[in-house]
Amino acid sequence: MGFRPVGTMLRLLVCAVFLLSSCHARFVVEKNSLKVTAPEDLKGTYECAIGNFGVPQYGGTMVGFVAYPKANKKACKDFDDFDISYKSKPGAFPTFLLVDRGDCYFTNKAWNAQKAGAAAILVADDKDEPLITMDTPEESGRAEYLENITIPSALITKSFGDRLKKAIDNGDMVNVNLDWREALPHPDERVEYEFWTNSNDECGPKCDSQIEFVKSFKGAAQVLEKKGYTQFTPHYITWYCPEAFTLSKQCKSQCINHGRYCAPDPEQDFSKGYDGKDVVVQNLRQVCVFNVAKEHKKPWLWWDYVTDFAIRCPMKEKKYTKECADGVIKSLGLDHKAIDKCIGNPDADEENPVLKAEQDAQIGKGSRGDVTILPTLVINNRQYRGKLDKGAVLKALCAGFRETTEPAVCLSEDIQTNECLENNGGCWQDKAANITACKDTFRGRVCECPVVKGVKFVGDGYSHCEASGSGRCEINNGGCWKETRDGRTYSACTDDGCKCPDGFKGDGIHKCEDIDECKERTACQCKECKCKNTWGSYDCGCSGGLLYMKEHDTCISKNAATEVGWSFLWVIFFGLVAAGIAGYAVYKYRIRRYMDSEIRAIMAQYMPLDNQGDVPNHSHHIEM
Repeated sequence: MGFRPVGTMLRLLVCAVFLLSSCHARFVVEKNSLKVTAPEDLKGTYECAIGNFGVPQYGGTMVGFVAYPKANKKACKDFDDFDISYKSKPGAFPTFLLVDRGDCYFTNKAWNAQKAGAAAILVADDKDEPLITMDTPEESGRAEYLENITIPSALITKSFGDRLKKAIDNGDMVNVNLDWREALPHPDERVEYEFWTNSNDECGPKCDSQIEFVKSFKGAAQVLEKKGYTQFTPHYITWYCPEAFTLSKQCKSQCINHGRYCAPDPEQDFSKGYDGKDVVVQNLRQVCVFNVAKEHKKPWLWWDYVTDFAIRCPMKEKKYTKECADGVIKSLGLDHKAIDKCIGNPDADEENPVLKAEQDAQIGKGSRGDVTILPTLVINNRQYRGKLDKGAVLKALCAGFRETTEPAVCLSEDIQTNECLENNGGCWQDKAANITACKDTFRGRVCECPVVKGVKFVGDGYSHCEASGSGRCEINNGGCWKETRDGRTYSACTDDGCKCPDGFKGDGIHKCEDIDECKERTACQCKECKCKNTWGSYDCGCSGGLLYMKEHDTCISKNAATEVGWSFLWVIFFGLVAAGIAGYAVYKYRIRRYMDSEIRAIMAQYMPLDNQGDVPNHSHHIEM
């Protein structure tokens, strides 16, 4: 016995109310892999269907061994009644309990297995058929145990189950690995997710779990949205009434816009309480609240509205009304008129573009199947399976990020184990500089050379990382040798690598030794020189009161040096004096020449020059 997604009471009710001749949908069974590592003849990877209850370990794996009970094989009764326990002893493998399908709800089997100490439950199908999704029952009086199921569950095929049972009967230890790492796509640094929900608060445990989830998850959802880590979209399921029945009492009470958008009666009683059309209108209002908030770049206000509406406007108190909803909208500072415009006229015989888009979105696209279960969470276009719980859903969202791009909340102790805390995750580290290549991720850890203060480290991340480029010497001296003695510090770090400085020899990383220039006769080698080695350098003196000139590695007389110095100064002085006199003489000569030429030019204009000849004077005589 067990419920299939298209066979839930909600779906059956809808089919019955609207007299649909066919209620088939393209439902995609979400799967994870189960890898058998022993015995040899069972080794391989097998598909199994994730149950829609418990807590699947999205992004992670779980290792254990399979046990098949000798009694209570369908796990419909408490294992304490059979004195059977599967609680693991310290250091032992966790137990994956294999049980048979039938006689009770899937959730009953999981609950009994969990109480017995099993770490996970594998349900073997009792007939040869494709895998289905194990869903929760539509029963209102058993919500307590449903909420307390925390172990993951999976349905396996009958043939695979038979092989497991045979191996266990033969005394083989069957070791398995449940793997959810690829159950959700994780392509980039942002997760897109949808929540298919309902404003109805009178549909029993599922409605209660929806609103409790919204209340508990609101804070985390808003932080992730505000910081750009996620993109959230709420959705609401509606159905249409067949055209032949749009004027029937059922369609009129359950639908708006002349049978185009419908919802089941909240109390499943057409004669009392609120009608399905009231639910449709409130669903539409919640979509419009999100759309208007998103236009104002505050999509996270949807979580506030839905939470406050559930608290302030419950059906039980007869407050599930437009007036109450408007009060919530006003308190959040949302544009009331824009929301009313978005809602439109529910009585009009025309399509509502918002609800039409919601109906279109119900149809599966790509890897995502049709949405037929309420509530449904879709993460990166894959339907989430498992308990609708803050911790479980947050883990699933974290599994949707590309590794190393997860937000800090995904790396908290409540969500995952920091693998870098033990033995540094097997990665490279520099304890002195407190630098490590181990980067904790939701899925485990990666060994990746870090970037510290703008300096990039390069290497394999496991055994070697080395700072590179400019500024590398600022981080732990670039991993190079460095030593200080007597107030003097030498370093082998350069922008190009580790190289011992002048006066030292070695590998530049672990060791640089002082070169004894005196012993190796590389300096201070003149005849009168006296050499004394120092750390990183040398001192050179001269005998006989001579003065050492390092540039020429030679010794000269102090007096000679003084005489040479004064002679040099006198030469410079007299040279400057001679140059000044010569320059003055040239200046005077040129000035005199210039003045003579000017005077001669002026005189030539007013009187004949001495070197010109006499000009004859001709007289004219007139004879009479």
